[in-house]
Amino acid sequence: MVKRISIGLLGMGIVGGGVARIISEKSDLLERQIGAKLDLRGVLVRNQNKPRSFQLPEDMFVDSPQSILEDSNVDIVVELMGGEEPALSYILNAVSNGKHVVTANKEVMAKHGPAIFAAARKRDVRVLFEASVAGGTPIISPLMRDLVSNDVKSIKAIINGTTNYILTRMANEQADYDEVLQEAQALGYAESDPTNDVQGIDASYKLAILSTLAFRAQVKNTDVHYEGITRLTAQDFLYSDELGYSIKLLAISTRVDNQVQARVHPALIDKSQMLAKVDGVLNAIEVETDLTDSVMFYGPGAGEMPTTSAVVADIVNIGRNVAGNAAFLDPVRLSDQITVQPMSELISEYYLRLEAKDQPGVLAKIASVLAGNGISISSFLQKGSNQQKGTAEMVIMTHEAREEAIQNALDSIGNLDVVANIGNMIRVVN
Repeated sequence: MVKRISIGLLGMGIVGGGVARIISEKSDLLERQIGAKLDLRGVLVRNQNKPRSFQLPEDMFVDSPQSILEDSNVDIVVELMGGEEPALSYILNAVSNGKHVVTANKEVMAKHGPAIFAAARKRDVRVLFEASVAGGTPIISPLMRDLVSNDVKSIKAIINGTTNYILTRMANEQADYDEVLQEAQALGYAESDPTNDVQGIDASYKLAILSTLAFRAQVKNTDVHYEGITRLTAQDFLYSDELGYSIKLLAISTRVDNQVQARVHPALIDKSQMLAKVDGVLNAIEVETDLTDSVMFYGPGAGEMPTTSAVVADIVNIGRNVAGNAAFLDPVRLSDQITVQPMSELISEYYLRLEAKDQPGVLAKIASVLAGNGISISSFLQKGSNQQKGTAEMVIMTHEAREEAIQNALDSIGNLDVVANIGNMIRVVN
């Protein structure tokens, strides 16, 4: 039986420092859980003199990745560098050298997951990545293990804490996006460059990973349609509330027959739904299956200790395998028979906010365009008038329609002489 398991750590930022701390401070606990002692053998860093939250002996640091990747004594490589390269190359190198890998890298797993899984199967090693989605909230392991006997029908998720915080503030305070973003940046909830978060890119990476696991399909980030929250205004929250909806940035993946549709965008969701009640920086993932109906995973989606918790859990799971105290989790096997459905085929209800001339016959003209595209109106609200411009704000809710039809209709409505501006279009999620 293996008595010691050696760890090579690539990167020692906030999470890497947390992992090193837990391995050191909870050594006895982890040894009891694994049946063998964890040994941190080497740490790759760019700057060995940089101050760190957790101090290690100087001889622990290396400046060459090969010192870890080609060390025959290293059992598990833990990649916490972030970014696509050189992280991807290091992961593949570790796998090719017969080493197990733990990573928190959502970008690499979203873009290259299928290739990494194939390489891991070839070398009979394991790549675990719980921390790549939802931080300390378990979802990867349940999809790989606990729900394996289920046919997953859909995933609906709030998986970006920054945007959820912003949307919560906008809803509660009737504030505009730019104002709340600045405050979120000041509080440290949003990056100085928030593009990946507010444009939906971060969530699209995470949804690609979840879709791949849930449907055993080769879903990459480029297969996920994404939109951000930058067009939302205080008016959208006011009107949606009046209509009985909350607005959330949802990541949604659905399987129909042998097709998967994956999308990230702002959505109107009925206030009675559990996801509508998830506020602040928290994450939630709702998984609907044939056997369990609907289950939800809820908790912190980021932060040093929650993410560290997920990384160390993966290390422990592989460690038990290496020590011979648990069977290896079978590597992910993907089907090439499941394809990605284009966004244009989505069927949904829609919320439309328009600024139009405040005069008789305007609604009839807009309704005519919608009808010409096979779209019917379910409800209509006319809001405050702008006397100076001679316009009024209109809110139109549609019955179910095809995405392609809505986009064509919006193009035509935008060209009507009675329409001054198309303020927003938001999909409704039931």
